[in-house]
Amino acid sequence: MSAESRPVPNESHADASELLRALYAAEGGVPSAFSARVSDYAAYRPGYPDALFDYLTSRHPPGDEVTVVDVGGGTGLFTRGLLRRGYRSIAVEPSREMREVAERDLMSNHRFCSLAGTAESLPLKSQSIDLLTAAQAFHWFNAEHARAEFLRVLKPAGEVAIIWNDGVPRDRVRSAVDQLLDGYSGTKRAVLLARENRSPVHRLFRTSRVRARSFLNEQSFDEDGFTGFVFSGSFVPLRTTSEGRQLEIEIRSLFRRFERNGMLVVRYRTVIFMGRPS
Repeated sequence: MSAESRPVPNESHADASELLRALYAAEGGVPSAFSARVSDYAAYRPGYPDALFDYLTSRHPPGDEVTVVDVGGGTGLFTRGLLRRGYRSIAVEPSREMREVAERDLMSNHRFCSLAGTAESLPLKSQSIDLLTAAQAFHWFNAEHARAEFLRVLKPAGEVAIIWNDGVPRDRVRSAVDQLLDGYSGTKRAVLLARENRSPVHRLFRTSRVRARSFLNEQSFDEDGFTGFVFSGSFVPLRTTSEGRQLEIEIRSLFRRFERNGMLVVRYRTVIFMGRPS
């Protein structure tokens, strides 16, 4: 694990989230970005390491009076980890298809609640929340509008945690996937990559000092799992298109190039920015 406490860097690029929303507007907007990819997303997207949840619980110990809201909760990948640690967890998600998967898998847990909503319009009472999390989702938010809503619903001592699973620099598998997708994904992927400058995070926290941490994470795939992982991206052609069918051939060829004993490991650096917006 690495750790540091520092101001979030000044914004130097256009807000990628604004560009993302414009690019997906013709397809039904952000809530529809994963509608046709829910199965692959739920099955093959990475989870989050135990060390990250150790850190969260050290800052905000679970308890009957502690409520965590997972904003952009998707299919429940991060919410599931919160529930395992004993948090009362509310998942807020605009996509009906993704929300239904989370509800199917998690509704039996009495600490879980699912609500339709967005970061910019949270269906929550003012000053009612101890911790807001956004895992692999913040780049879709309007940072200024989300900031106002977060401050409205947070308790006076409440905080925000922004989390991403980033690829490990110079990882051979990740580099090969990136090179392959360069020929298929166009502008949407370019904008998603641009968000890695983290400028929207600056808009959220402004002048606050933010605790930044990183943790190692990894996934192991068989051939079908690796194929589903690549197709879970919002910018990737659908499997059913001619472009998607050609891409699948190339994905499977790439798997065979890197696999060892029928499995392939994808490595990540899970990063978290945590603090209270100023």
